[in-house]
Amino acid sequence: MKTGTFSKIEALQKEVRKPVVIHLYTGWCAICKIEYFQLNKDKQLVQMMNDDFYFINFEAEKTKEKIYFQGQEFEYLSNGNSGIHELALALSKNKNQPVYPLWVFLDKSQNLVYYQEGRLTPEKMKQKLLEISAL
Repeated sequence: MKTGTFSKIEALQKEVRKPVVIHLYTGWCAICKIEYFQLNKDKQLVQMMNDDFYFINFEAEKTKEKIYFQGQEFEYLSNGNSGIHELALALSKNKNQPVYPLWVFLDKSQNLVYYQEGRLTPEKMKQKLLEISAL
C-alpha cells in the first residue's frame, strides 16, 4: 500500500479530496506486523487503498518530528528511553495508553467515520472501505 505522511496528505487533500486511513502501530507489536503483512498480501485491498484513499502508517512510539494535523501541532513526548507521540494519544480513545494496532478512518472532510482498536482482517477492511467510499 502506498503510504504518506500527515503533511503530505494534507497537501494532497487540497488537490484531490479522499478519505484517509491512519494505522497506528509500534515496533514491538507482533500483531501489527502480522496484520500489515496480511493486508498487503490482499491485492484487491491494496488496489482499493491506493486508488480511493490516502494511507498513513504511523509509528506511534518512534516518530519524533512535529506533526501538524487538522490545524494543530503535535510533538513527541519523551519518557526516558521511550516515549509516545502526542498525535497517537489524540487519535486514541484511551488517552493513557493507546491499544495497538489502532485504525482511524476519516471521510473526505476529515471527520472520524470508523475507529478500531486491535486487529483488522482484510475482509473487514474491504467492507469498511466500501462503506466509506459510499459516503
